[in-house]
Amino acid sequence: MIFERKGQRSFEKNSHKQQRYLQKIVVFVCSLLLLTGSFGLPVYAEDAVEEPGQLYALSACLLDAENGRVLFQKEGDVKRANASTTKILTLIVTLENGDFSDIVTVSARAARQPDVQLNIKEGERYRLEDLCYSLMLESHNDVAVAIAEHVGGSVEGFAALMNDKAKEIGCVQSYFITPNGLDAEDEEGFHGTTAEELAKIMAYCIKRSPQSEQFLKITRTESHTFTDVEKTRHFTCQNHNAFLHMMEGVLSGKTGFTSDAGYCYVGALERDGCTFIVALLGCGWPGNKTYKWKDCKTLFSYGLENYSYEIFTRTPGQWECGLPNGASPDGNPYVVPVVTFSEEPMEPIGVILRKDEQIVWEEQLELATKAPVIAGQNYGSVSYYLEQADNKRVLLQKTEVLANTGVEEKNYLFCLRYLVKKIFY
Repeated sequence: MIFERKGQRSFEKNSHKQQRYLQKIVVFVCSLLLLTGSFGLPVYAEDAVEEPGQLYALSACLLDAENGRVLFQKEGDVKRANASTTKILTLIVTLENGDFSDIVTVSARAARQPDVQLNIKEGERYRLEDLCYSLMLESHNDVAVAIAEHVGGSVEGFAALMNDKAKEIGCVQSYFITPNGLDAEDEEGFHGTTAEELAKIMAYCIKRSPQSEQFLKITRTESHTFTDVEKTRHFTCQNHNAFLHMMEGVLSGKTGFTSDAGYCYVGALERDGCTFIVALLGCGWPGNKTYKWKDCKTLFSYGLENYSYEIFTRTPGQWECGLPNGASPDGNPYVVPVVTFSEEPMEPIGVILRKDEQIVWEEQLELATKAPVIAGQNYGSVSYYLEQADNKRVLLQKTEVLANTGVEEKNYLFCLRYLVKKIFY
């Protein structure tokens, strides 16, 4: 029950002369305050948080990589073609299902893929590790198909692995047909994803996948030189992700372009304890190749300027209740025993907060008011939330409230024992 206490004032009746005298004083004081600019109590407003400026991308998302929280989005839930940004999923599926030492034999289907190509030929053999670098640094389409056929048995089999992994990550609108991201469509729909789900895939690749370290190593490599197994052909692949050198703290990224998708990009940046993901779809067409870099800087800068990493913790809550029908430990039926309840120690919460956000908690208590009470039994919980500027809340952690001691119910036998002791002892 909530009790609201309101302040009250009572005034005695004054004479007409006294009222006029008080009015003059009020007028004088108000005039003085207005002249000095000090009327009322000072108001301390929080720093205003401005949304990112105009973006070129049709769809965009800024994501907290730690918990998948969307920090900003522009049509982030609209499915679009996503071109070679698909290859981040191709790589992580390969790393989790393949073996770097495997030898991949090139098929006719792989050899005839359109540009961009490594120009591998049917029957040639390559180490899977080398092809993974070719896939990500130069975005070779023929290599993507060769990898898919080796790991998944066929392009279709590998696509099934991709879609299963996407669902596992939490993507419900994404659908992948090709391992290289070339525009495609079948009876199930068209190849594509949303900016939000593409960002979630990148967050998985760099944070939660058991192969995240290998993923980062490959996508951050500047160049890689290799040969086919027979050592008859030599290749050097250069990393085409120019954004790796545009901002401090860039972790990884992948570009993409097709006629349907336009220029696309997904990248990750880590600084001051914060890890942000940016995903862009439809960010210009030929003639506007640099739009994606401008949008990336805009969104990453927005994240860095308005969010900071905070660690929240607090002393566990303590409560106590008297139990009128409880059996007192000293055996006296006239003493009301008191039972204490404690919140389990919470894990420190590390989270990025915007300037106008805070962590709040709610106590959901069902404390015992009568015996019996069982030690260690749950009697409520405390929920910790991230409260956003619009008052929406995100649950971060929940702790239990437990009884510290047990108390039995006071009964006839308990009272009788007390009387016997009083009489005979």
